[in-house]
Amino acid sequence: MAHVIVVGAGQAGASLVAKLRSVGFGGDVTLIGAEKVPPYQRPPLSKAYLLGEMAEERLYLRPAEFYADQGINLRLDTRVTAIDKEAKTINLDDGETLTYDQLVLTMGAHPRTLPAAVGGMLDGVFAVRDLSDADAMAPQFTAGKRVLIIGGGYIGLEAAAVASKLGLTVTLVEMADRILKRVAAPETSDYFRALHRAHGVDIREGVGLDRLLGDEQVTGARLTDGTELEIDFAVVGVGVNPATILADSAGLAIGNGITTDDYGRTSDPSIWAAGDCASSQFHGQTVRIESVGNAIDQAEAIAINIAGTPLPYEPKPWFWSDQYDCKLQIAGLNIGYTDVYVRRGEAEGVQSNWYYKDKTLLAVDAMNDPRNYMIGKRLIEAGRSPDPSLVTDPATDMKALLKP
Repeated sequence: MAHVIVVGAGQAGASLVAKLRSVGFGGDVTLIGAEKVPPYQRPPLSKAYLLGEMAEERLYLRPAEFYADQGINLRLDTRVTAIDKEAKTINLDDGETLTYDQLVLTMGAHPRTLPAAVGGMLDGVFAVRDLSDADAMAPQFTAGKRVLIIGGGYIGLEAAAVASKLGLTVTLVEMADRILKRVAAPETSDYFRALHRAHGVDIREGVGLDRLLGDEQVTGARLTDGTELEIDFAVVGVGVNPATILADSAGLAIGNGITTDDYGRTSDPSIWAAGDCASSQFHGQTVRIESVGNAIDQAEAIAINIAGTPLPYEPKPWFWSDQYDCKLQIAGLNIGYTDVYVRRGEAEGVQSNWYYKDKTLLAVDAMNDPRNYMIGKRLIEAGRSPDPSLVTDPATDMKALLKP
């Protein structure tokens, strides 16, 4: 009987083993996770969970008994230390060796941390990636405390929104000349800068961290412009690195993540990769898509392939972020855009930013605008690009753009 081992019990790993069973795979299935809890949602960690609005059990993707009921051997609090491609075995941290017929790597990504030389190892310095991170920092989120957020990407902005809502004094520093520069157009940066400043967040762009101050506990920060701040704790949100060490040591091809083909296979035909640790092809470009939607879709495609039905994976990128009362929804990838066209809604705070490469629609950022998000998503997935003048015209019936 074939044995499929999945290493990494996050969204991708949990989706893959569930899909294997739903499509009728009858072999042995083992899901290995380094954490002590069953697979859970990560996005709420920096939002509802940190706010205290979601209990831990509500984070779980499936009830714990689901895995036993489906004949899935769930191994928690377990790490894989090595892969032997020739023998088709993996070594576990407890000394056990397991044999696989198909191996899937769904290990996600690790948050970038600050080096010890600039105070990164001081007590009171946190990252946001897993449940233990959120649990460790949650007691700090009390009214009146002073927090420094390092990094103006979505994770940093979400943490800033939670802190502001809970009554903390929030300073956010972004080394680039604007927040969200790596992932969004200036128009989207402008929207969220105004949103956060309206909620009292002190956003400082073009300013980085020189070092954190303190002996054992962080007590302050010196910025690159010479400013010194008194703080009670710091949250680091400066991006992630794909978890590739295990794959690299096994001799698999590595690019921006573990390199996979159109079907999700790595450079070894018996090993696959999905989710944040894997790179894939999108419109002729090699990309690594950090999103829940991609983790689920890519993992489920691999499950179907393993079960015996060849299915190329075609990414349909979508993302979201919740900050205060704003829900941001993103469709597509804006890589290589040349122009951005803004459509504003009648209500305050309703806006969508449409990314074009010349005349081709690439992506849409929709702020409190779910209707135009869905229209944009359907247009992008259908390969259709309305004239930008229609998108920006308030009189345009956007739904009519979907008609043949």
